[in-house]
Amino acid sequence: MCGRMALTLPPQAMAHVFEAQPANSLPEGPDFNICPTDDIAVITGGPDQPRRMQTMRWGLIPHWYKTPADGPLLINARSETVLEKPAFRTAVHARRVLIVASGFFEWTKDAVGGRDPWYITRRDGAPLALAGLWQGWRDPAGEGAGGDELRTAAALTVGANIPMQNIHHRMPVIIEPCDWALWLGENGKGAAPLMRAAADDVLTWHRVSRLVNSNRAEGPELIEPLLERFDEPDAP
Repeated sequence: MCGRMALTLPPQAMAHVFEAQPANSLPEGPDFNICPTDDIAVITGGPDQPRRMQTMRWGLIPHWYKTPADGPLLINARSETVLEKPAFRTAVHARRVLIVASGFFEWTKDAVGGRDPWYITRRDGAPLALAGLWQGWRDPAGEGAGGDELRTAAALTVGANIPMQNIHHRMPVIIEPCDWALWLGENGKGAAPLMRAAADDVLTWHRVSRLVNSNRAEGPELIEPLLERFDEPDAP
């Protein structure tokens, strides 16, 4: 599962890391609480196109949806079944992206059912490149050819590695720098083996404030380590 993310570095810096041309529409950032339906930063590329860093809506909208709310919100796609699901099976072959994040959040429950958030990052401090898929969607009620195309994306998930199982039974698929070109299709075919759990030593995490339980919360305090264990009220 991956239901909340943060991106703390400027877009220009992220574009440089991924050797991508940044689009003019990228938000300045940082954003410490990226929620489903928000814009996320993604890297696109391919055998005949340069890498670009651009924004897409988080929550893939299949082309047959009449409205964005015509079905379930598809923020994640299970790697085990992605080749079978009509919403994803074409995209996994032809429209793969890297979703750029500084970290992501997961939750555990305390003894009375309260939700404790954890902020998860790479142990080496590098940005995360999450495996993603994208789909263009046009409003069938729009003018002309269906109105402007809305580009939407979902993150791929897989069963969690052993350390991550202490927090959640699933985790996003993380693509290592040496495999970015293969995932984007720049180095030909054969990306399926990349849909696996990260090695046990890739990620680290720390407990953060329950303030992030609210999708309206924002600010760097959302990712700062919670130094003491104490009872916090759930955010409104």
